[in-house]
Amino acid sequence: MGRGDLSDEEWARLEPHLPRSAGRGGRWQCHRRVINGILFRQRAGLPWRDLPSRFGKWKTVHDRHRRWSADGTWERILRAVQADADAKGLIDWSMVSVDSTSCRAHQHAAGAHSRPPRVPGRRSTPVQHRTDEALGRSRGGLTCKIHLAGEGGRRPLAFVITPGQWGDAPQLIPVLERTRVPRPAGGHPRTRPDHLGGDKAYSSRRNRRYLRRRQIKHTIPEPRNQRANRQRRGSKGGRPTGFDREIYRRRNEVERTINRLKVFRAVATRYDKRAYVFHGTVTVASIRLWLRT
Repeated sequence: MGRGDLSDEEWARLEPHLPRSAGRGGRWQCHRRVINGILFRQRAGLPWRDLPSRFGKWKTVHDRHRRWSADGTWERILRAVQADADAKGLIDWSMVSVDSTSCRAHQHAAGAHSRPPRVPGRRSTPVQHRTDEALGRSRGGLTCKIHLAGEGGRRPLAFVITPGQWGDAPQLIPVLERTRVPRPAGGHPRTRPDHLGGDKAYSSRRNRRYLRRRQIKHTIPEPRNQRANRQRRGSKGGRPTGFDREIYRRRNEVERTINRLKVFRAVATRYDKRAYVFHGTVTVASIRLWLRT
């Protein structure tokens, strides 16, 4: 076993959720060796063609990652691993925090074809396809942004990929809508945390109405300009927002979650041209963090 490869314990937790060889065509190559190659590339950030020979053919590793990113297999594996952790009581729902981070796009991430991609072997487009490829220009140049919801154990629950110049507040609702942890025993998935934390970038009347409607307690500071507008409107401005300084201290958990994700160099710097492939890259990094529980 090489440095950074899946341990026997991690493989035992991951193997039951992997696809099986079925139907016409050739059999899958060894899943464990291919996934170790994907993890090696994500940790080192090297081109696919430079993968060491111990992982087999580089194209096999690349095509497996691209196919599973396109058809949503990585997403299903992440949900299954989260469900196992929730069944064992390993998810801290007491505090879920939201934040975002910018990822500088490498020059290799630019220049994708304008025509929409296709799922290999199918005629449909990938699940996470975006027409803008989640690339935009900001002060840092060509960047993309990861909007993340992390639980108290410093692991990602859900995330959204957007262009780098997009704001944080409009992405709060999409991130929470993607927070869905299935229950192995059946029933509706767990979607609502006990408490939500976020910085003042997420303070908006739309977000607060959404959280109140879903009965989610939240701690989000109110910016000065919003406070002044509310006070100027008098009774029509509504009640002052509550703020608990002690609970707000736990918001650093999502920042530490982002730091753990960016240990993977292919996440800290985007090398993938297609948005759905980069979404799969972040999903694989999230799966690895959940397997390290």
